[in-house]
Amino acid sequence: MLEKNYLKLDTLFNKYQLSMDDRNYLLKVIEPIFCHDEFQKRMTNLFPHHSDITLGEHILEDTIVTYLLLKKKMKKKKHYQLDLAIKISMLHDLYTIPWQNNRVKPHHFFNKHGFTHPLEAVINAYCWFPELFSDISERKIIIDGILHHMFPLPVRRINYKKLELNNISLIKNIPFDIQKDIMLSSKRKRIGGLSFSRSIYKEGRIMSKADKRVSIRQIKNFRSFTALFTGKNKSIKNYKNY
Repeated sequence: MLEKNYLKLDTLFNKYQLSMDDRNYLLKVIEPIFCHDEFQKRMTNLFPHHSDITLGEHILEDTIVTYLLLKKKMKKKKHYQLDLAIKISMLHDLYTIPWQNNRVKPHHFFNKHGFTHPLEAVINAYCWFPELFSDISERKIIIDGILHHMFPLPVRRINYKKLELNNISLIKNIPFDIQKDIMLSSKRKRIGGLSFSRSIYKEGRIMSKADKRVSIRQIKNFRSFTALFTGKNKSIKNYKNY
């Protein structure tokens, strides 16, 4: 499966006409995440994301566009931590279970996938890739970028009051200082149980911009668009409730 998915990655590299230097740089940064079993699972049709695009393919395309947007800005002598922006992109949507055609329904509206999946992603990211969170300053950028990548849509803040996450049991595996970073980021500009903030770091803001560009291109039909609100998409091949 890994070899097949490298071919998919190469197809995306060709789509964006990346040079060999660009490809080598991206591979060096993304391979530890890309090769992980959990990421490879998200390259399969078990995880349809937009239309029939798999979650893994969506993340990879987000990452390439993030890289190209930042590279363009850096030509103007602007400083960005390029590798951190790429890591944010590779981690930002690592939610736990597929969101389309899913029987699991939260009890509270603001616990729906659109509001909670950034929290699931940051929890999974730490549990699967703890080495990426070892540097205090870097982890703050990564956490904040993941949590606020949906801006201007809000993210559910962590206050544990009626909080429903598919991986909530994993929170206990996260050191308290990192839990604190997640909590502080998730309650910035809060209204009730939601945070309406964008990322305070420019790497996260650029990644968020890339995500929207890619998502708009990938939503190919009316059913895929309405699925964003209903969670149901019968146009997906082998439609079923997970």
